[in-house]
Amino acid sequence: MRYIIYGAGGVGGVVGGKLHLTGHEVVLIARGKHLELLQSEGLRLKHPNPDTTETLAIPAVAHPSEITFRDDDVVLLTMKSQDTAAALEDLRIAAGDEIPVICLQNGVENERIALRRFRNVYGVLVIMPANYVEPGIVDTTSWPTVGVLDIGRYPDGVDEVCERFVADIAGAGFASEANPKIMRLKYTKLNQNMVNAMQAILPPDAEYKDITDKARAEAEACFAAAGIDWAPTSEMMGRTRSTGGAPGGIGGGGWRGGSTWQSIVRGTGTSETDYINGEIALLGHLHGVPVPVNEVLQVYVDRLARSHGEPGSIDVDELRAEIARREASQ
Repeated sequence: MRYIIYGAGGVGGVVGGKLHLTGHEVVLIARGKHLELLQSEGLRLKHPNPDTTETLAIPAVAHPSEITFRDDDVVLLTMKSQDTAAALEDLRIAAGDEIPVICLQNGVENERIALRRFRNVYGVLVIMPANYVEPGIVDTTSWPTVGVLDIGRYPDGVDEVCERFVADIAGAGFASEANPKIMRLKYTKLNQNMVNAMQAILPPDAEYKDITDKARAEAEACFAAAGIDWAPTSEMMGRTRSTGGAPGGIGGGGWRGGSTWQSIVRGTGTSETDYINGEIALLGHLHGVPVPVNEVLQVYVDRLARSHGEPGSIDVDELRAEIARREASQ
């Protein structure tokens, strides 16, 4: 299979780089200064082996229309969820609706967006520390196994594409299994991602476990009200331990922050919070479950992203006060 990496940031760049290093055909789709550097200088992939930078000459384009698609192509969606719908419209025009679309993304909405447009859609559980804060450079801080990429058809099942993906991705340094109920794990990952908002907006020394606990309790109440099957934390931890390697540092820096924090740092003006905390807000509104914590987190991250504010610039007591105000009004 040839792998089209649609959104060559942290996750896409690391996965594409590792596949390239193990002999697979890869095409990257990127934009802006990042694309310019990929085309002129190559993708710089940093990893602790020990501290090493690989400069990889991988074909990179700005748009799916620049690719001559083949029957053996699969597309790995690795952009943020807020960019998925527009990206898939461009892909459908360029590649048709039968190309396999594999979602390596946070949240649980991307697969639904894709299935409206494509026949063969797959969900992937992504557990992988990856940094993308500077154009042209991505890094991973886990070694020798880079992360976990479990796959299943959406909404359920496995097929030959899953088995081929598992073989290729395992050979590239990831732990990977085909799982016919992959969305169970993706809902658990969604619940774990409740912390992303706090990482982005609060100072790194802030204590906010009480807020995280409340956000996750709201998520669990919503899952129960909606009848959503999600995996216990112990099952997820079992997959995490399968990496077999402790996180390492890039130049001693280590993992630098979650995907939401990285979007704020890069000043993109958007964030995927509408598809993380916002997913819980949606479920709460649909099923009559109060979700004040997730509503407030969604608003604060969106406001910070749109204003191009500094990550970590919100006072934790201000956040608690706003949560308390909204709790009292419900």
